[in-house]
Parts: sequence; C-alpha cells; structure tokens
Amino acid sequence: MLLLVGSIGVCLSIGSAGLSVFDVWGIMLHWTTGIQLGRTEWPESDVAIVTQLRLSRVLLAILVGACLATAGTGFQGVLRNPLADPYTLGVASGSSVGAAFLILFGFQSFIGMWSIPIVSFVTGVVTLLGVLALARSRGTMNIETLVLAGVIVQSFLGAFVSFMVSMSQGVVNQILFWLMGSLALRSWEHVYMVLPFLCIGLPLILMNAQRLNLFAYGERHAAHLGVHVERTKLIVLIASTLLTAAAVSVSGVIGFVGLVVPHLLRLLTGPDYRLLVPLSAICGGIFVLWADTVARMALSPREIQLGIVTAIVGAPFFALLLYRRKLGRGGLGS
Repeated sequence: MLLLVGSIGVCLSIGSAGLSVFDVWGIMLHWTTGIQLGRTEWPESDVAIVTQLRLSRVLLAILVGACLATAGTGFQGVLRNPLADPYTLGVASGSSVGAAFLILFGFQSFIGMWSIPIVSFVTGVVTLLGVLALARSRGTMNIETLVLAGVIVQSFLGAFVSFMVSMSQGVVNQILFWLMGSLALRSWEHVYMVLPFLCIGLPLILMNAQRLNLFAYGERHAAHLGVHVERTKLIVLIASTLLTAAAVSVSGVIGFVGLVVPHLLRLLTGPDYRLLVPLSAICGGIFVLWADTVARMALSPREIQLGIVTAIVGAPFFALLLYRRKLGRGGLGS
C-alpha cells in the first residue's frame, strides 16, 4: 500500500505540461480541501491538467491493472495453470472483438456508456467457453493443451478484428486503439465505468480464495473436502471474465499483466490465494500505473501504446516461465 501511494504521488507529479511538483500538489490540496498554499490561484488550464487529465488517468491505470491482475489470479487458481491469464486464454481478444464490432457499426452508444462493457463481457464469456471446450478431452484438461487452445482462439479473433479494421474507414483509428491498448484521452467517466466491475469481481474471487487453495490438490480432492467444485469454477471464471471485459472496454487489449503480476507475487508470498488475490489487485495497479507513465513520458510529447510497454516486459517473462517448466521436466537435460 505504501508503494501504491508513493507511485501515485510520483506519477501524478510527472507530465509533459511543465508543471512543477509544488504547483501540482498545491492544485491538488486546493481542489480536495480548499486550502491554498503559496499561490492564491492557478490558471484553469493547469487545474484541468492535474485534476481532469492526470488524476483520472492515474486512477484509471490502477483500476485497469487491478482488474487484469485479479482476473489472471482467478484464471490461474481455477485452471491450476501459472501460464493462464486473460491474454493467453484469448478472453481479452474476445472482449475486444465485441468492442470493435460496436465501433465499426456505430453502436457504441446504443445503451449509453455501458454498451461496450456489456458486449465485451458477453463476447469474453463466449471466448472462454470456446477455449475450455477446445482444451477439454475425455473430461480432463491438459495445461499445455489449454494454453495452445488459447493461442489458437486468440489468433483467430485477432484475424477477425484485423478484418474489421480493413472494412472500416472513418473509425479505423478507434479500432486500432483496442488492438494496442492505451489510456490516452480517458476521463473520469471511464473511471466510474470500471470501478463498479472491480467492486463486484474482486470480492467474488476473494470469497472463493480458500476454495482456490484446495483446488491445488485437484478437483476431486477439493470435492472430498466439501468444495462445490463446479459452482466455484463458474463463479471465479465469470468474475474474472467480468474484470477482463471491464478493463478491455476502456483500455483495449493490454497483455501479460494477469500473467506477470500473480506469478511474481506467488514467488514472493507463496501460493495462498487469500494473500494473492488482494495483493494482485494492488500490485497490478502499480504495474500498469508505471507502465502507463513510461508510455506517456518515454518519447514525450508523443505517447507509446500501453500494450507495447506491457508486452516488452511480459513477453520475455512468459518465455522464462516456459523455460523453467521445461527445466523442471528435464527437457533440456535429456
């Protein structure tokens, strides 16, 4: 929590507008409490930069990171697979298909600001069911088969989104936004859009944390210990998909957050999901917050897409996980 608070303070103070740290926090103090220190007033443009642009983007980055990391923890717990996350399972791509479809045909405001999140959730659930059905064989689900099924579905959906991009004209930039992920031009409206999903999904997964601990011994053993296996799987998978859809609906496809954060925490704190779930939410927010800060400051005043930054960090980490699994099975030694 101290790291989160410190990250918020640093990232809120950094920007391309040339505002000093004193000005930033003077504006924040006056905006929140009405107390003025030093200057009696600031230009409206400076106040808008700090309170409407930077603060909303910082909070949105934290919420998106918390959603993706918590969803990754839920997927890994139910599937007993450290390589599972919303990106590798294709759920993020499935959610982006729904968003791209609405944008292409101009239906993004059909039922107001909730149009894209609802459709993203539906297409994400359908994608998850398709991946699970493709990976299941004779009632069992092999880990490598599950990851391969996720890659296949993700590639297919990526091609479908690319097809929609080729068919679009005036909205091509909006669809490309979903493919690379970004928090640029986001506002308080998007913060209010994601927050209810996190308030629903996070407690649902946290309430099943102890059951996820028992899943590590196998579904049959968990059932013998009194766990309603199918109901637990359904609740956690739907909650994780809900969180993924909420994040994707405002930021586009941001890969590897749900893979890197839970796995690093598992190495640091152990496999207890009662700790992993809340810590994943906190550290996921920190990870995306710093990734977004790098994205907007590395080539300032131009911005790098957020999905590019997380992929640069996450892809090598994903390769390292595969390498370690191969070492553990004696693949390199043989």
